[in-house]
This record gives sequence, structure tokens and C-alpha cells, in this order.
Amino acid sequence: MPLSSHRRLAVSATLVAALAAGLTPATSAFAAPAAPVPGTAATTPAVPAPDMDGVVAALNSAMANGAPGAMARFTGPDGVRSRTVGVQDRVSNAPMAIQSRFRIGSVSKTFSTVVLLQLVEEGRLELDAPVNRFLPGLLPDDRITVRHLLTHRSGLADYTNAMFEHTVPGFESVRNRVFSYQELVDLSLSEPRTTQPGVSYQYSNANFVVVGMLIEKLTGRPVADAYERRIFKPLKLTKTSYVHPDTRIKGAHVRGYLHPDEEGGALVDSTEQTVSWAQSAGAVISNPADLNTFTSALLRGRLLSPAMMEAMTTVTPTDATNTRFYGLGLRRYNLSCGTQVYGHTGTVQGFYTYTFSTRDGRRSLAAMANTSNRGAANTALGGTLEAAFCGKKPAPAASSRAAAPSTARDLTSLPAERDLPERH
Repeated sequence: MPLSSHRRLAVSATLVAALAAGLTPATSAFAAPAAPVPGTAATTPAVPAPDMDGVVAALNSAMANGAPGAMARFTGPDGVRSRTVGVQDRVSNAPMAIQSRFRIGSVSKTFSTVVLLQLVEEGRLELDAPVNRFLPGLLPDDRITVRHLLTHRSGLADYTNAMFEHTVPGFESVRNRVFSYQELVDLSLSEPRTTQPGVSYQYSNANFVVVGMLIEKLTGRPVADAYERRIFKPLKLTKTSYVHPDTRIKGAHVRGYLHPDEEGGALVDSTEQTVSWAQSAGAVISNPADLNTFTSALLRGRLLSPAMMEAMTTVTPTDATNTRFYGLGLRRYNLSCGTQVYGHTGTVQGFYTYTFSTRDGRRSLAAMANTSNRGAANTALGGTLEAAFCGKKPAPAASSRAAAPSTARDLTSLPAERDLPERH
């Protein structure tokens, strides 16, 4: 896919190295890797069919744990399969609809990362350069680099921990508020740093607020414009938008419901809000089809060069389970069947989202449950990944010998990773 005529590609040092290795860059979109020669060791192995009964079971489990409804859409070599359960509106009782739009929360971080890495490719900044080179005086430590932001290794405190210490009151205090980027950075800098730059992974929404500032400084345009020109339009993501600070979700959409901290308290309809407390860290709106298209296109190499994709998918652990990892604005999960999937989770008041693809982009899943502050629902929704990418679990084989222990972990045996503080 050729780049729009108004954009030129300035090849960075990283891409020069890639060219030396024989890789061919494109512009706004990159050619997918060549198919392996049949009969060689590189031939794509057979993959399990998605277990759609298992997907439904995971969706129902999310409902049993407090979500009014849930849905999932899987795309693969055999086409599209989607499932919905429950309702997307508790007042009208409208059933969950797979075409409906919703807030995707921290999945927005992957969109922001793609834009920033395109700017790296154009020679406008460098991954290992100090952030203060491009935003002079913003941060108190010149050692914090662009890469540290994208990998959550900057040490910048996550201001949302204090902001949402009391979930519903915190949300209501910012529901209609419009923040500047600088105000959000100041909130982070008012708290102690969590780690020295580059030392350890500490998830923080502040990192991607600074990413938004970099995008706007380097392009001279709002983040919304960068998303639209560089991702939404080239991929024809017609149901995806960034409308900050408008509070509405236009068109057919899912309503989100926030659980209060008090057990048994009434759900709060949190659909309409500015999401100004997140902006480039979490304010994108989309639907399952567009999310499938986005992650599939990204992993197939249509948005970034091979060199940038290698950087983006180079991961480090986020915990000690040897199951969950983080690259540049991208999570990797190692599933129980050995399959690795790349994407991101999303939490914003009233919505949990998972959107992941295999590294070749041939299989993709997007799943959503319309609740939050309910970790059990989030963990249950993660079960859609195991069912979709690993298929039906085989029955235990009868054997006189004890089976060798497996180091693989089912994601549903682990609490879901949190993008926001939660009390349940």
C-alpha cells in the first residue's frame, strides 16, 4: 500500500541496517513477508480450529462475574466467526451486537506507538534519544528515552493510581473534565518515581501521555490527525475514531458499566466521558472488526518496516510467570498450547478489551465485556484467547506413566493484567 503523497520517508539508521541485510522498506504500509516454500521446514504448521464453544464459555463467565454483556470476533484462514452474549444497554435491554462501537482503553497505546515508530522511520526522532531532546525541560531526568516510554521503563509514576483510588468518585470527578497533557505530566511528576530509567517494567499511563506530546510536537498537528492519516484511513477503519474531548460515542455503540468499590452497589453508566485523563494513552473508540483489521495489518507488516516490527516485538517479561511480556506498546502472551499472540489489553471505565493476533497476522481475536473494576470479569474475558488460538483442549491421555509437567500456563489461571487501579 503506497504512502499518501504528502508524506516522505526519511530512512533512519535502524532501517539503513535493515536495508543492508536485504530487507525492502515500504512507506505507510509494508509488504507482508514472502510465503515459505512448500515442503520446507518453514512451511506453516497446521493450526487448531478456534473453539467457539470455549469462546462463548469465556464470555458467559465474564457475565457471571459482573458484565452485562460480552462479545468476541475471530478472523482466520477459514473466515470470520463471532459470538455475543448478554446486553449492550441495561435500560433498553438491547442485545450485544458485534458491529457496535466501544471505548478500547489502553489498546490505544498500540495505535500511539505505531504513529511514533513511523516518525522514527522518517528520521524525526530516535528511540534511544532522551525525551528532553524533543520536549526540552519536560522531564526531570535526561536519562529517560523514547524507548523507555514505549516499554514502560521510564519510572514515571502512574497518576491514575491516585486519581482513581476511590473508583466511582474518582471517575465522576474527571468524567467531564478536560486536561492538558502538561497537567497530566505534572500529576505524575508530583509523585515519587517508581524505578530508575530502564531498570524495570512499571506500567504507567503517564508514559503514553508523553508519547502523545511527542507526536503533536513533531507533527505540529493533534494526535487525532496523526491517527486518522496514518492508520484509520489507510486501513479503512471506518468505525474507529479519536474524538477527545467529546463525551459521546456516535452511532450504534455499547454502553459501559462501572462497578463501585462497595460490594453490591449499583452499577454506574460510564459510557459518556471525555477520557481526557487518558488521551493518547486510552481514548480511542473502535469495534471488533476494525480491531481485527488493525492488529492483523500491524503484525503482517502493513504499517511498519521489518526493522521497526522487530523492535516492536522484542519483549521483556512483565511478571515472573514466563507467560506475559511487553515490547514497544505491545503485549505478548504465551498461551498454554505454545502459541504466542501480540496485541494489547484495554481498560477504561465500563469496558474491558482484548485484541491480539498471531505474529504472522493470519489469526486475530477482539473481545470486549462492558464492565470494569471487576477483575474476575477481566480474567474470564482473557479465556477467549486460549479458546480462539489454542482450540479445544485435548482430553487427558490415559497412561501408566505420569505425564511430564508442562511449563505452559493458561491465562485464566492468572489474574488479568491491570491497565487501571481496581478494587475488585
